[in-house]
Formats: sequence, structure tokens, C-alpha cells
Amino acid sequence: MGRMPSPSLTVGFDLDMTLIDSRPGIKVAYEVLAAETGVYIDTDLVVSRLGPPLQDEMRNWFPADAIDEACDRYRAIYPDTAITPSTALPGAREAVEAVQALGGRAMVVTAKYEPNAKLHLAHLGIEADVLIGGLWAEGKAEALLEHGARIYVGDHTGDVRGARAANALSVAVTTGPCDEAELRTAGADVILPDLTEFPAWLRTFAAA
Repeated sequence: MGRMPSPSLTVGFDLDMTLIDSRPGIKVAYEVLAAETGVYIDTDLVVSRLGPPLQDEMRNWFPADAIDEACDRYRAIYPDTAITPSTALPGAREAVEAVQALGGRAMVVTAKYEPNAKLHLAHLGIEADVLIGGLWAEGKAEALLEHGARIYVGDHTGDVRGARAANALSVAVTTGPCDEAELRTAGADVILPDLTEFPAWLRTFAAA
């Protein structure tokens, strides 16, 4: 049974390249996986296109019958390699806190494996009210609708599609792999250069 949407303000955020710059950590995790398996992985290319599910990326490097095992091993490697090098993007904590300061709830909805996403948030002191992992693009609408999110903030065209599928306002930031033109074409309602401008925008939105 899904919860009834809350009448208060609920804002969803993507994780990778929206709240956090996980590229340094993800690069290390893939380097360890490549060394263990003997499979060549272009880690610079991998971190240039973060967003889609892990399985989608692994298909570029592993045969079909080895993808699940590679994903499991990557997720196991991740806590010891990827958390510490990853940093909060400018304005990330303040953006989450801005929602809460208005009496709202901040949720993180990400394609990342949820236990590893939780480690990132804890390490960086980003205190979201709700965390849901394992959802990508239109699949994110499931969580956004369940929690009554009116806004979803992300960096990827997949995030824009997720917001639109949930009838939520799509706020996009250009800190990830998609530029302003791509995000606008995908249907983003608001485009910001990064999250430092989000608190002021949110206050204006909430007052309207």
C-alpha cells in the first residue's frame, strides 16, 4: 500500500551529479573491478555519462552472462572505494535544508543501489528525509507519486522524464552530463547552473 501524498511540500532530488560528484569514487571502483576481472573498462568514459542503471553501463564491457556477477561485485567493492573520494556538489546540503526550512520533506530518488546511496549521504552529512534507490527515468515516478513530490531536481534527461511521468515540476541542473539544450528539449520546467541557486528559487516558488 502506498502512502497518501502529503499536503506539505515534498521535493525529490537525484543523487549522482545532482547532489554529489561521485565521479572520483566511481572511477576507482571500476578500476578495481577491471583489475580483478581482467576486463578493460574505460573509466573516464564511464564517469562522463553517469545516470542510467549500473546494468546498462556494464553491458558495454561484459558479456550478457557476466553482467549480473559484475554488478554484484561492483556494489561490493563500492563502499571501500567510492564513498570517501566523492564530494557534495555546491549547494547540495543547502538545497536539502531549504526544503526542510519551509516545513517540507526532502527525498532522494536515485538509480544507485540504495545501501551505497545511503553511505554517500551519511558521509557527506546530507540529511534527506526519504531515500529510495534502484529507480531510473520514468521508474522514478513510482516513488515521487507515492510520496506526493511536487518537484523533482536532477541533472539528466532521464530525471526530467521521471518528473514529467509523476506530474512533478522538473528542475534541472547542468552539473551532470546533459547540457541546458538537452534538458530543455527533454521538457525541463526550470534550469539552474547548479544547486546554489535552488534555495532562492524554492522560496519564490513556495510563496507563489
